Amino acid sequence: MLPSSYEKEPNKKYPVLYFLHGLGENEQALVRSGGWGLIEDLQRQHRVGDFLLIAVEGRGSFFINSADGRDRYSDFFLAEFLPYVESRHRAIGERNSRGITGLSMGGYGALRFAFAHPEMFGSVSAQSPALITESPAEINADLRNGGPMANLLGGVFGDPVNVAHWRQNSPFDLARKNQIQITHQAIYINCGQQDEYGFAAGATKMHQQLSAEGIQHEFHLYPGGHSGNYFLSHLGETFEFHWRAFAGSAARVR
Repeated sequence: MLPSSYEKEPNKKYPVLYFLHGLGENEQALVRSGGWGLIEDLQRQHRVGDFLLIAVEGRGSFFINSADGRDRYSDFFLAEFLPYVESRHRAIGERNSRGITGLSMGGYGALRFAFAHPEMFGSVSAQSPALITESPAEINADLRNGGPMANLLGGVFGDPVNVAHWRQNSPFDLARKNQIQITHQAIYINCGQQDEYGFAAGATKMHQQLSAEGIQHEFHLYPGGHSGNYFLSHLGETFEFHWRAFAGSAARVR
């Protein structure tokens, strides 16, 4: 999504926000949900300014490299896709003008990218992120029983779960490992209190960990479940959050 001023101001560069979809969706999720119209409404109301929004296709990858090395999505995104987008379009191309956001699986991916690479992303937001609080051993038991985690996690994290790979990509572990660096990030998380997948527990655990480590962030538990209606009702907050981060960075530069 290009801002209305993009063609009118050919020398202007813009902040960029990457959007990661949920499991079972694709890069069209934001279009189908009404997200484009929401951004336009926020711009008309002067609640956000002009930025580039890039929605990517992540399939069921959780936006990471798979444990078996066959699907190297993270490598593709960081080494190929992001540089291509920012060279083809007029992105500012600096950390504080680059944000990442996502829903559910995409929320996991957004937190994982931001916490693993705080040198690249100045702001991150996640709605109902798929932060799983069960241990790899508990997940393996679910995989053996053919439970709901089997199809969801086995192809990405291994069956049985590759513990080292799990921890290398865990937003909890990455936030702890890069605690000092992410102190300088703008971080936002929300989740529905009645989330059917239990992700409210993971979101709360992340909030508690960040608070204990003295990392400033914004956290909300709202009434609602894991649904398109819930996501859309709070999606505007994430865009406003990132715009404040972009605008604050620009003000500091000036």
